[in-house]
Amino acid sequence: MIGLDEPQEGNGIIAMSFIVALMLTALPLPDWAVNWRPAWVAIVLIYWCMAVPDRVGIFIAWFLGLLLDVQQGTVLGQNALGMILIAVLTINSHQRMRAYPLLQQAVLVCFYLLFYELIMLLVSGYLGTSTRNWTYWMPAITSMLLWPWLFIILRDVRRKYNIA
Repeated sequence: MIGLDEPQEGNGIIAMSFIVALMLTALPLPDWAVNWRPAWVAIVLIYWCMAVPDRVGIFIAWFLGLLLDVQQGTVLGQNALGMILIAVLTINSHQRMRAYPLLQQAVLVCFYLLFYELIMLLVSGYLGTSTRNWTYWMPAITSMLLWPWLFIILRDVRRKYNIA
């Protein structure tokens, strides 16, 4: 019966990583650092879609996006749309992405997040609430810089708990 418990334990670990990412997203920062906050939920989603695309996919991305919408007070579905697009891009390229070295993965993560930020900007612009400056794009850069460390930490967690 041990085999039946492993997927549930793995699901708990994956869920816990998303909860930590949501908590890091909600963490208060000084005004000067708010625009530099990494896209924690998005990069954790990218990792799990790349590592276990059969367990973390579009539905989880949609649910995480809705949680982000509620947490940030944005239009319901705005982040959900962006997270779904990130999940689709990652799942479609997960085999190639796994073969890339960490620095090349980080650049690809940056492009995915720039695309995500563009979608958020377009939705905000459509709603008439877009008043952003150049620092709007900084989460993609800070997430790219954190990607190698996040990848190594989550990979070690995945290996420790045999999440496959």
